[in-house]
This record gives sequence, structure tokens and C-alpha cells, in this order.
Amino acid sequence: MTEPSKPSDPIETTDPIEPSEPGPRSSGVRQVALGVVGFVATLILLFGLLSFVGRGQDGVGSVGGTPPSATATAGASGSLAISSGTASHAASPSALAAPSAPPSDAPSVGASGSPGPTSIGDPVLVGAGDIATCGLDGDQATAELIDGIPGTVFTAGDNAYERGSAAEFRACYEPTWGRFLARTKPAPGNHDHETRQLAGYRGYFGTAAAPNGTSWYSFDLGTWHIVVLDSSCGDVGGCGPGSAQGRWLTADLKASSADCTLAVWHHPRFSSGFHGNDREVGPFWQTLYGAGADVIVNGHDHDYERFAPQDPAGKADAARGLRELVVGTGGAELRDFAEIKANSIVRATGAHGVIRFVLRPTGYDWRFISTTGEFSDLGSGTCH
Repeated sequence: MTEPSKPSDPIETTDPIEPSEPGPRSSGVRQVALGVVGFVATLILLFGLLSFVGRGQDGVGSVGGTPPSATATAGASGSLAISSGTASHAASPSALAAPSAPPSDAPSVGASGSPGPTSIGDPVLVGAGDIATCGLDGDQATAELIDGIPGTVFTAGDNAYERGSAAEFRACYEPTWGRFLARTKPAPGNHDHETRQLAGYRGYFGTAAAPNGTSWYSFDLGTWHIVVLDSSCGDVGGCGPGSAQGRWLTADLKASSADCTLAVWHHPRFSSGFHGNDREVGPFWQTLYGAGADVIVNGHDHDYERFAPQDPAGKADAARGLRELVVGTGGAELRDFAEIKANSIVRATGAHGVIRFVLRPTGYDWRFISTTGEFSDLGSGTCH
């Protein structure tokens, strides 16, 4: 009789194992495998749930985090350029191009949303430049946006094309933006100056156009100080520090006790648009920067462009820099960009629109609202 093999024999076993009943080793492996699969599946489900909740909370796809400081979004036909250092997003390959931008002010891209909650009672400032042209309907569309936005309305110049005459204000501006006249703080542009001594502009806006007898003035809105300047320097005796306007600006900022300051005028110091940079308004920048101002809003180029905070020389300055926004989108015919300038963060030429500021005691929220709803640029900043 042959002696049965020992249980330890690796080749044979005295009790063959049925295929339908796995032995101890194969059962353990399967349990481990099933445990790993279950653990991984749980992680995937958990991550997906957190992502879904995060998107619902901040509207830009971050997972449970603080909303970013700036967001730009565009629809399929939007003409938009955005930069976030090494990454860029194009809504339409033929329309978009983005330069490198300082990471400190780089926008994130995602679903449209609001800049975040604001305190009830924070004042609102809303407007644009380059507004009314008879025969075009862009100003009607932007006026319909303002219909739903309470607060103070500003204009950034070139209010009535082509010459800013009394007749053009009546026929072109009055039917649309004219309904906000009682709450409008205007700024003049070069087309308004086409009528001698701003006669059409002053005649239409009345004392709001020159509350102190000059086309530059200031007012307080909540805790903010708002400065309105006339950048048609050759028509007003210059814009330099020794000019009447320059001396007034220095004295006005010195007298203000506000922690936050926003300035509005027509010609942008920096612009990637058709007209490009305007050196003549450089002294405005020097004075405002020296006084610790925060935001500048311009028109003149018929597009939307936002720059990273920068100093008067055009160097990025996240700590003390002025944030410039070109909003020449009030209704006049839009134009393409030319040479893209340094620190340009967001650019759009495909839609008219207005920009809305919510002015908080220590900061501000901005949002550009397009008439088509296909493009939006929004974010928040703190005062210096």
C-alpha cells in the first residue's frame, strides 16, 4: 500500500478541493480585492459628492473653498481673452488671445456666478463709456441692463455721438440712458468736446456735469471717494500736476479722509484697444497712486479690458497698484484689439455691457454684465 502524501506536500493533497469552494488562500485574496475595490469606489463617490457641493456653493468649480478673487466666463460666441499664468481658456479660437498675466490677479474660469455676498446697504455704482449713437441699438440694450440695477450711474465719456451736440443728446442719449438722468454722475469724452465748451454735454446734464463750475469734480458714495476727471487735456488747459485740474486733484485727494478711492475719466493710460496707451493722463496716475487710490475706470476704446493692479510705469504692483478697467461698451460700435499690453488680464470685444461695483467699507466687488449674457467678468478687491 502506498503511503498517503503529507499535507505539506506542495504537489498533491489528500483532500482535493472542489472548484466551487475556494480554499483559504484564494478566499482571502478575493476578500482583500473586494475590500480594495470597495474602498476606491467609496473614495470616488465621496470626491464626486464634494465636487458637486463645491460647485453649487461657489459657482466656479472649486471644491469647498473660498471663491476666487476674479472669474471670467464666456459663451461659445464670446470674444474673450483670459490669462492665468500658464493656462488660458478660449471660448472661440478665432476671437481669443491672452498674454501672460501675474498669478496674483489671474482669473479662474468656470460657470457664471456672483462675486459673493455683500452687506445690505452697500452702495452700487454702475455704468460704462462710449454710449449713444443714433441708428445703433447698443445703448438701448445696456440701458435695459441698468433698469434692473439700483444705485448711482456713471458715464465714462463720449456720451452722445458724433459731436456731443444738444440735438444728439436729445435724439440719441435721451431715449435710452436719459431715463437715469436723476441718478447719473457723468464724465466727458473727446466726442463731447466736439461741441465747443461742452455746450451739449453741460446743457443736458446740468449742474451734475460741473457742480463746481469745472468738468472735473468729486463726490462721496458710502465710505468711498469718487473722482471724475476730464481727460481731453488739450481742451481744459492740460492734465499735468501744475494745471488747474492737476492742482485740484492733488488738493481733493489730500482733503479726503476716505480709505477707498475710485476715479473715472475717458482716455485710458493703458489699453490694448484701437487707440492704445495715452501718456497724457500719466499725471493722473501719479497723483492717484501717490494718494493710495484703488480703482480707475475709463472708456475711449470700444471694448472691455481689465488690467492687473500696476504702478504708473505699468509695472505689476499687487500691494499698491491701481486696478484699471476699460469699459467702452455702453453702446457705440465695438472694435477689435490691437497690440496687447502688459498686465492685461481679461479682454472682450464681442458684447456691449456695463460694469457694476458694490462699494464695501474696506473693499469692492466688480462685475461686468454683457447684454447677451454670454460673457461676464467678476471679482473682488480690497482697498489699500
